[in-house]
Amino acid sequence: MIAASGQRLQSTRSRHDSPTRARAAGMLAKAATLAFVFAACSGGDALVQREATPAPTAGRPAASAGATGPGPSEAVPTAVASATAGAGLKALAVEPAFPALAFRSPVHLTFPPDGTDRLFVTLQAGRIMVFENDEEVSTAQEFLDIRERVNDRGNEEGLLGLAFDPDYRRNGYFYVYYTAGDPRRSVVSRFAVSDEDPSKADPASEMPILQVRQPFANHNGGQVLFGPDGFLYIGLGDGGGRGDSAGNGQDPSTLLGAILRIDVGTLDSKGTYTVPPDNPFAGNGSAGRGEIWAYGLRNPWRFSFDRKTGELWAGDVGQDRYEEVDIITPGANYGWNVVEASHCFRVSRGCDQANLAPPVIEYGREDGCSITGGYVYRGSRLPSLLGAYVYGDFCSGKIWALRHDGTRVTEHRLIVDSGLSISSFGEDRLGELLVVSLDGGIYRLVERE
Repeated sequence: MIAASGQRLQSTRSRHDSPTRARAAGMLAKAATLAFVFAACSGGDALVQREATPAPTAGRPAASAGATGPGPSEAVPTAVASATAGAGLKALAVEPAFPALAFRSPVHLTFPPDGTDRLFVTLQAGRIMVFENDEEVSTAQEFLDIRERVNDRGNEEGLLGLAFDPDYRRNGYFYVYYTAGDPRRSVVSRFAVSDEDPSKADPASEMPILQVRQPFANHNGGQVLFGPDGFLYIGLGDGGGRGDSAGNGQDPSTLLGAILRIDVGTLDSKGTYTVPPDNPFAGNGSAGRGEIWAYGLRNPWRFSFDRKTGELWAGDVGQDRYEEVDIITPGANYGWNVVEASHCFRVSRGCDQANLAPPVIEYGREDGCSITGGYVYRGSRLPSLLGAYVYGDFCSGKIWALRHDGTRVTEHRLIVDSGLSISSFGEDRLGELLVVSLDGGIYRLVERE
């Protein structure tokens, strides 16, 4: 982990696989360089493989167009990072949303679908905190503490994701993604809320449902999210190491370098999930793992569904030159490590892009070094942002917004140069956008005075 001012710093880019950079011209140096020594790891990626054969999904919502948009062979023009301001998008500012609260290494924020106006913050070391969505709130309560199970020694390891079951009000279930050690692996588990206190989870209720071996400490992904179809989506990076030397991004027989889609509504007492039968590789083991929804990703750091259209948006962290935003569609191959964004990664190895899904947008090192995916804004406080996808960069603190008409980017501009270490974006129940920073604060976007 990278240390800065006594805090753990969650960067989605490992310092071993990118050159040292400074914010001399608009980018402040945010972290000291930490060297890593990696050992080769052999064997498959699945430690616990409780997949049953694809099963009918009776009682579950029908699969929706939760990932609409261009398919893998359709051309989506890539906008340049320095795109000029759109007519409708305005420059904004950031301010603390909860001035009296501060957290240590917050990496995710979400809300429960239970009718309450509460927010839950995931802390990298292994805790989840809950508090009222009120700018005057002064205290947060511990919801879950699993620090003894979480390995957060690597700069991209820890408790990285939290998703509440769509039926949380009734069943009290939620799902977390964390990294564990001995052996190094990613774990997706179900927990339950305490019977005695709805603001406390029961640590003893853990049911692991998926464990994936990780060869290195970086590129873990970490997002878990329920789609509008009721299925659980899980983001996994390529397994780490420089340049994806194992070729995981282009190998659909591994779960690494992919976004997965599984049905946890059918879990049995052993945590066995099922594969939705309309997944791209379902029932065709020779082509790829049935859990895979899309692949060819390096390190998807935060993805989200548009509340209105159901489109699935993701930020994928690049290596040395480019960061990218993608609209994720079923079965699509996003190109890593053939390409980095829309550019050939290693020309000497070939660069056939005929069947690769191009990014919606990309930016280079002049604007940052580690993308943090955000949300399509569907709130009411900021009319200029309505329908725009908002995303940022961890290293530079810049925040952009873009509009996409299903074929091309129609507006794109820098809306805030925040100076924050943006580890995540979040929404409250009304769709208002929040910004999570490694300085411990949670911020909101506001109109400039």
